[in-house]
Parts: sequence; structure tokens; C-alpha cells
Amino acid sequence: MANTRIYLDHAATTPMIPAARAAMAEGMAIWANPSSPHGEGRAARAALEGARAAVARAYGWAGETLFTSGASEALAMVLARAIGVRLAVSAVEHDAVLRAAGAARVLPVGADGGLDQDALRTWLAEAGPRPLLAVQWCNSETGVRQPLEPIAAQVRAAGGLLLVDAAQAPAGHDEALAGLVDFVALSAHKRGGPPGIGALLVRDLATLSPTGGQERGYRPGTENVPGAMGYAAALAEAEDVARLEPLRVRLDDAIRRSGGVVVAEDAPRHPAIGSYRLPGLAGTAQLIRLDLAGFAVSAGSACASGSMKPSHVLAALGWSEDAGREVVRVSFGRTTSEAEVDAFIAAWREVARSARRVAA
Repeated sequence: MANTRIYLDHAATTPMIPAARAAMAEGMAIWANPSSPHGEGRAARAALEGARAAVARAYGWAGETLFTSGASEALAMVLARAIGVRLAVSAVEHDAVLRAAGAARVLPVGADGGLDQDALRTWLAEAGPRPLLAVQWCNSETGVRQPLEPIAAQVRAAGGLLLVDAAQAPAGHDEALAGLVDFVALSAHKRGGPPGIGALLVRDLATLSPTGGQERGYRPGTENVPGAMGYAAALAEAEDVARLEPLRVRLDDAIRRSGGVVVAEDAPRHPAIGSYRLPGLAGTAQLIRLDLAGFAVSAGSACASGSMKPSHVLAALGWSEDAGREVVRVSFGRTTSEAEVDAFIAAWREVARSARRVAA
């Protein structure tokens, strides 16, 4: 194993599975525009609609499914075009949400990363007749799961709408999701599908302003038939995320025993995502040393980890800027094995020992 690189950054993007690659190749042979009325166009349209139905079915969704370029676009569509709403977001949302949310109210979270229910209740009472809350299914940096059932109950009682960033949600893992929310943003490349394709699940299209064009009039541009087919094929092969939780618990315990800190260790977390602090060594230095040792991990969200900015997520959890800069994220995928986790533990411990020798 010493000569084999080990990829532990699946929350950023995970390898495309063979079935998705095969489906994309099939889609590329269907070269016609699916909006064209001729036979070739109708064949492409049939393939596109088959993929649309498959994505909806995978998430148990009975409403509309609009294909997008990914979760970021899906989120921006709702945040910019939901009709007649007052907007709030949680303080730990992905940068894609915070960028698109403009002057939205930012609601705090507790030290465990969960949305402050009292703050939500207060905002809903002040927000007026149609509040819209954007909240994530799972934080991509810490793995912390949001308590969607009580959040959805509050929003629904106030006559509001709920947008959930579910890019990290495996299909079928949360059966309650479809019954709780109004909008769901999804991304293929985090589920074994191709990059450049995602979906927005919409309970009622009347809550979203159309722009004309394709995708029921809600997104212009020629539809990405190969991407949609690849995405559907990836979702058709179930992810056994329950298998990964014991691996993450094993890593949590080893990091803790070796002098590290497990971020939000007492919170409900994604089975395959963990964040860890090594006191005294910057996360960027950890990444370099681990990369040289053959391990791919990240410092927080992949979309922001190259910016060198302090993590707004860890700051919202009450972490100091210095402590937040000493955190790396490790995330598992379909192929992650116990042997790979054990190899990472050994490498992390060596990095920690080296840092302590330097500090001494």
C-alpha cells in the first residue's frame, strides 16, 4: 500500500462509477437536441425524461425535477427567483449559498453546528407572510447533520418555504427528506456521477419565477443528455453509507487518542465525513505532508479550501481563527476500506509526532 495513493476527499468529488461512464457514452451517441421535434430529437428527449424520472425516483420525489449544472446553480435559482419571500440562511451554509443570498438574515448555530431553533422561531415571527429558509442537509466541512424535522415543522407552521442543500445526501439515505422540504439542490459528481450536472427538486413550480427556455421554462440552454443519463445511472447503484460509519468512528477514536481534536464530535454527523484538528500545525502544512505520504484530503470545503480564508463554518461553531486553521477534512466513498483508514491513521500519527518534535 505504500506505493498506492489513497483518496479520502470524496466530499469534494468522488470518482465516476463505471455505470455512469457507460451511460454517458450511450448518451453521447444520442447526438440530437432533445428540444427538436424530429425523430432524433424525440429519441434524445425520451432518454432525458427517463433520466429525470430516475433521479426523482432515487430521492422519492413526487414534484418537479429540473436539471442544472450542479448544486450551486440549483441553490442560486431558488435564492434569486423564489416568489415574494423573505430569506434567511444558517451561518454554516456553503459559500455558494452565502454568495447568492445577498442581504439575507444569517441565523446562528450552536457549538454542535445545529441551527439555533430559538433564533429561527424569532425570525419566522418577524419575517412576514412568506419566509424562505436555506439550510443544508449536512455540512460539507464538518459532516454535521441539521435537524430537518423540527426545522421543517417550524417553517411550515409559519407558512414558509424550505430550501435544502442536499449535495452530500446519498439517494435513499434520508427517506423523510422528500416529505419535509420545498426545494432540494443536488449534485451528481458527489454521488459517483459526472461533473457539470445536478438537479433542483421543486415541490411547486408556482413558487419559482420562470425565465423561459428549456427545463419546463426554468433554465435556458440545450439540455445535457449524457450528463443526465450518467447521473441517473450513478444514483441507480445504492451507496452503502452505513458501512462507512464504523470507519469514521474508528478514525475519530484514533485521532482523539493521538492528541487530535474531533470537530463537533457529539453532533449527529454524516457517516463518511470527519474534520480533525492537529494543535500546533496548520492545516495547509498537514495537507502537504499527507499528500507527500500519498493521501488526498482537504482543508474544509473544496470550493473554498484554496482561498486561505478562515473557515466561516468553524467560526460559527465558536472556534478561534488560529484553531480553525489547524483543521483538515477526511471523507470516505464507495471504495474506502478499513486498510486505507488504518494507513491514514498511521500517516496522521507520524505527522503529529513530527510536529511535536519540531515544537519541542
